[in-house]
Formats: sequence, C-alpha cells, structure tokens
Amino acid sequence: MDTYIFYGITIILLLISFFKDKKKTKMALKKAWKAFENILPEFLVVILLVGVMLAVLNTETITRIIGSDSGFLGVGIAAIVGAITLIPGFVAFPMAALLLQGGAGYMQIGAFVSTLMMVGIVTMPVEIKYFGRKVTIIRNILAFIFSFIVAYVIGLVVNGI
Repeated sequence: MDTYIFYGITIILLLISFFKDKKKTKMALKKAWKAFENILPEFLVVILLVGVMLAVLNTETITRIIGSDSGFLGVGIAAIVGAITLIPGFVAFPMAALLLQGGAGYMQIGAFVSTLMMVGIVTMPVEIKYFGRKVTIIRNILAFIFSFIVAYVIGLVVNGI
C-alpha cells in the first residue's frame, strides 16, 4: 500500500512541477531517463548474477556459508567478499534482500553490505593516488573493523537486545 501512496505523491508533485514550469520539468525528466539508462545495465547484470547464484546455490548452501548459524566465520566470509566486490549501493541493497530470502543471516548481510560500501580493495589504487598509501590503508582497515561492529549491532537488534 505504501508503494501506491509514494507513486501517487510523485505523480502529484510531477504534475505541480509541470504546470509551474514545463521546460524545467521536461529537462528534469530527460535527465532522469538518461540516469536510468546508465544505471539499468549494471543493475540487470548484478540481478542476473544474483539470480544465477541463487539458482545454483540452494538455500541450504547459502545458509551453511552465510546463514545465521554460520557464526563469526560466516560474518568473516561475507565481510571479505564485500570488501573485494565492487557493486553500487542501489544494487547492493536489493541483492542483500535476495540473499536474506535465500537463507543468509542478518549479521552476515550487515557485514557484507557495510564492507561493500565502506571498504575499497578494488578502488585502492585510485584512493592511494588521491589520499596516499598510509591514509588509504588506515581508512580501509578501520572501515573493515567497523563492519564487524555493524554486524554485531545488527545481531543484537535482530535477536533482541
């Protein structure tokens, strides 16, 4: 039901914008469409990969590797995979939802998403170029450690503090 409310509000605001300034509204819609066109290929590829992964790995396998009962090892595996993976945020969260539906644990997904967003193993060369080796390494190590804190807090919240 919330989705319909948000769509309704969006349509109303779009109509208000259109009646206020048709030219700006058309330009904004064109820019939004271009952004959508740029995002769509990445989004579809990642969703396809996750779909294939969920088809190949059954629920028991996902649960065994990064499920709630996988404990610290599962959190560690998820954190390492997140640290070396380069996926944009708008794809990471739907993928996390699919993994949760596939049997992954909340703590494990928390570690995965937080390292995915904060740790940049793949982007380290660019970061070193701009910030220097020492700052980059310290930032990535602290972000990696913080991801475990995030996972722990999520575990406390999900399991009841």
